Amino acid sequence: MKILVSSCLLGISCKYSGGHNACEPLIEALRRGGHTIVPVCPEVYGGLPTPRPPAERQGDRVVAQTGADVTEQYRKGAQTALELARLTGCEAAILKANSPSCGSDGIYDGSFSHRVIPGQGVTAELLTENGIPVYSEKNFAELFDDCPTQLP
Repeated sequence: MKILVSSCLLGISCKYSGGHNACEPLIEALRRGGHTIVPVCPEVYGGLPTPRPPAERQGDRVVAQTGADVTEQYRKGAQTALELARLTGCEAAILKANSPSCGSDGIYDGSFSHRVIPGQGVTAELLTENGIPVYSEKNFAELFDDCPTQLP
């Protein structure tokens, strides 16, 4: 299966802080399954640097903690991720939970207080609207038949 995967979950240092969110259980499941991985970082594809100020969704906008409106960069990155998924034939995506771009079943509430609310990030929303199922590092096991349902 071809799967779009957040680059930070694969250990690539593209997180807003300059680090990564490597998820070893996910990496192992992808290796074991022999899947084709298409790494993606919508924020970088949208033209944002690494590192960059943290950002959160505030309704239809994405605002950096500095107050800068980065909505257009997030939309551009989401569109690029969708095009990449289509060009490569990805059947699903596994994206970083809670991210204003990639969160699929919850995002930070826009107050920079670390509170998670129901919602999707810009990229997760666009992929879902276009028929590409989106998972996170919290529930990716649902995508694989041979993956343990309990993850560390």
